[in-house]
Formats: sequence, structure tokens, C-alpha cells
Amino acid sequence: MQNDSIKTYLHLHLIVFIWGFTAILGKLISLEALNLVWYRMFFASLFVLAFLLIKKKSMVITKNAFISFSFAGIVIAVHWYTFYEAIKVSNISVTLACLSTGAFFASILEPIIHKKKVVWYEMLFGIITIIGLGIIFKVETQFKAGIYLAITSAFLSALFSVLNGKYVKEYDPNVISFYEILIGVLGISVYMLFTNNFDTAFFEISLEDLFWLLILSSICTAYAFSASVKIMKFLSPFTVMLTVNMEPVYGIILALLIFKDSEHMNSYFYLGAGIILVTVLANGLVKNYKKRKLKLVE
Repeated sequence: MQNDSIKTYLHLHLIVFIWGFTAILGKLISLEALNLVWYRMFFASLFVLAFLLIKKKSMVITKNAFISFSFAGIVIAVHWYTFYEAIKVSNISVTLACLSTGAFFASILEPIIHKKKVVWYEMLFGIITIIGLGIIFKVETQFKAGIYLAITSAFLSALFSVLNGKYVKEYDPNVISFYEILIGVLGISVYMLFTNNFDTAFFEISLEDLFWLLILSSICTAYAFSASVKIMKFLSPFTVMLTVNMEPVYGIILALLIFKDSEHMNSYFYLGAGIILVTVLANGLVKNYKKRKLKLVE
């Protein structure tokens, strides 16, 4: 049982590392953020559908489930759009550092959606996280638009994580992923039709972009997305969101190694990012201590 738990955590960290690489792909792919997300979700929905058909899994769901998955699909679509748009208008380091505020948003949303008590120390850590974010905002004023977009993306990521914490108890993770990704891409398609974005230029993709898009949609989306939803069966939304906050660490290190000078930031940026990440880690340690103490009492 303990080995299974360790495997689950290691699997989650592998997924988070893959997600850290999605930021790199977002910078490597030359497409605009909205187009990039459309192609990512379109290809990913085909990959997940193929898997479901090969495994002969039932895709029958209730009307209420379809409505729930549709809402979550729109949330994840907007999350990915704001994420990639933040990278385009700022850089990977700023975007991923701000994305770390997701654990704070999860600590607020989880009690509301799952009807749990608000944990005081989570709120305290959340305030410290905001202080770290404030330092980044103060010294990286040229990236204000990216910071706003990244914070929005963090909130949507937390909302999506908390929502899926409820869904996985009833449905197969791959089925959930298929409907969420499919509805997400359909939602973007409707928006793009009304804004006349489906023009000739939209379908003109270089072979290099196509290659990175296939990597992004297969390994980084179809696999990682479905696997993360499955993991939510065994780990709490907060634990998942907490581990996801390692994504900035992996992503920023990869960005510095690959893009070098364009990702080097002011020293105060790293102070702010450090405060956020240390706070997230401290939050996890306190939570783990509380759980152990509770078990000893029982």
C-alpha cells in the first residue's frame, strides 16, 4: 500500500516535469496563443479518442456529467490560453513563478466547492505568497500583462483541479479527459468562428511547429492530462495543486538551460519566486505534519 502511494507521487512528479516542458514548447512554437491551444486540444482529443476506441471503453455519460465536463473543458481551455499568452507577452520564468499561486487559490476554492472548513494556516501562507508575488510585480513592471495573465491562469488551474477532484470518483479519467478536451476545443472553435480567426493563415503551419505540436498534444496533453485526472482518485486536489507548484522549478531551470539570456531575471525576481515556492513547500510540510499527528491520535 505504501509502495503504491510512493509510485503515485513519483508518477505525479513525472507529469509535473512534463508540464514544465510545455512552457518550453509554448515558446518554441511560433503560433499565436489561441491558435496554439486550438491545435493542442484538437490533436489531443484525437489521441484520447483513439485510446478509448482501442481499449473499447464506454463513453456513455449522463446529461449532468456532460454539463459538468463542458464547464471544466472551457475552464481548462481558457487556462491554457492565458498560460501561453502570458509566455508570449512576458517570458517563461515570470509566467511559471506566478502560476505557483495556484495552491493559494486551491486552498480557497476547495472549502467552497467541497464544503470543507477553511484552514487558517493555508490562508496565512496564501498571504505570504501574495507578498512574494508583489515583489515580482514591483521589479518586473515591463511584464505586467504577463503577470495578470499568469495569475488568471493559476486561478483557473486551481478551479479545474478542484472540480476534477469530484468527477474522478464517478467516471473513467480518460473519458473525463476526452469530453473536457473536446468541449474545450469546440468552445474555442465557436469563438474563432465569430471572430473570423479561421482564415488561410490559421492552417499554414511549418513542419517544425507541427512536430512540436504533436509532442505537446500527445505526451504533454493526452498522456499527462489523463494521467493527472486518474491520480486525483488517490490524492487530494490540494496535494495535486501543491505538487504542480514544482512545475515552475522544472520549467525555469529548463528555460535557463535552453534559452539562457532571455530568461535571466532581476535578483529580486528570484527573491519573490523563492518566497512563493518556499511557502508552498512549507504548506505541504505543515499539512503532512497535521495528518501524521491526527493518525497518532486515532
